[in-house]
Amino acid sequence: MREASRTTRQRIADRLRDETMAAGTIANTFEIRTSSALSHVEHIAKSLDATDEQLLVAPPECEKCGFTDFDDLTNRPSRCPECKSESVAEPAYRIA
Repeated sequence: MREASRTTRQRIADRLRDETMAAGTIANTFEIRTSSALSHVEHIAKSLDATDEQLLVAPPECEKCGFTDFDDLTNRPSRCPECKSESVAEPAYRIA
C-alpha cells in the first residue's frame, strides 16, 4: 500500500513496529500535536487487542535519580516525586 494512502495512525503503528518512540518524537515526525500522538497510541493499543502484537511502554524516568514508579505510565510527569527534579524523560512506545 502506498504511503500516501495510509492513515496517520497506520503510519505511526508501522513506525512503532520498527523503533521505540516517545510521544514528542511521534508528534514531531508526523507533524501532529503531542496530545494527538498520545490519542493515536491509545487507539493503536486497543486495535492490537485482536492481534498477537502488544504495545510495550517504557515508563517515564527521572534523569537525575532514576525513579520510574510513576502512577501514569503514558503521560510525562512534570517532575519527579522522589527528588523533585523536573528533568523527566517521556515514556516511550513500541509494538512487539
